Amino acid sequence: MECTLILLRPDTIQRRICGEIISDLEMEGRIRAMKMIQITHEQMRKHYAHILGQPFYAEFEEYMLSGPSMALILEGEEVIRSVRDRIGSIDEPKTIRGRFAKSRTRNVIHGSDSTENAVEEIRLFFVREELQELGFPVD
Repeated sequence: MECTLILLRPDTIQRRICGEIISDLEMEGRIRAMKMIQITHEQMRKHYAHILGQPFYAEFEEYMLSGPSMALILEGEEVIRSVRDRIGSIDEPKTIRGRFAKSRTRNVIHGSDSTENAVEEIRLFFVREELQELGFPVD
């Protein structure tokens, strides 16, 4: 069994589409944890370090800090791959992004892209006590 981090970005909450997206995600795995969060500048810089220098980063950070997001841990067999397939791109009309994204940066959702990144991302957005309760490795 593997776990993945899902972030439903601020516009999913503002547009009231969380339930529909969560229903899609539950086809791929079981929700182990879910909570509303307000992403901080520090979390942004760590989580999106790979795009910090990009010209669109300032606008993207403003969008991500514009309101609460929802963080989920989803568990299942090959859940990372299956969730990434379901998330898709804005050019694929039957995927989550294809149905709901407003643009390439306002694309409603993040899903971990590897087992290693999933572990790091989960530890970034869930505190030690929450992870211990789930039996998730904290070190």
